[in-house]
Amino acid sequence: MQRRPILAVTGLLVLAFVLGLGVGTRFGRKPASIPADPITRQPLGADYATAQTSAPSTPSPCVDIRNAGPLVGSSGCVSGLVLRVYAARTGNTFLDFCEDYHSCPFSSVIFATDKSKFGDLGSLQGRRVEIRGDVVSYQGRAEIVIRDPQQVRSAN
Repeated sequence: MQRRPILAVTGLLVLAFVLGLGVGTRFGRKPASIPADPITRQPLGADYATAQTSAPSTPSPCVDIRNAGPLVGSSGCVSGLVLRVYAARTGNTFLDFCEDYHSCPFSSVIFATDKSKFGDLGSLQGRRVEIRGDVVSYQGRAEIVIRDPQQVRSAN
């Protein structure tokens, strides 16, 4: 009778491991929430106060996807040729700039919750684009989460 509880626990551990394999993968990501000022609905950040009082600055020049790494932690512009527009089962859409996205130094994603703001994303395939936004690190690579169509423009 001792054997049955051990098998049940072992079975649960194996099930938890298998289910856990999908957590954090490219397809299971959820949008990160950014706290906002309840009055102005603007994102809060370290430079929030200076952004409200300083004059608008000229946009920074774009860097190639191979040089996006140093931009992590700041706002910037990254340009590259979109080789593939991939829509995951979750509804998230990825702009792939390399044949193998695993080894690409830059990635970009449009979460399913924002997709309705965009037109035909497939039309970006084969086009050189410039993407502006906060550059974050995701799985060791630079990434920009695209939330607004104004963040993407054709560079052709």
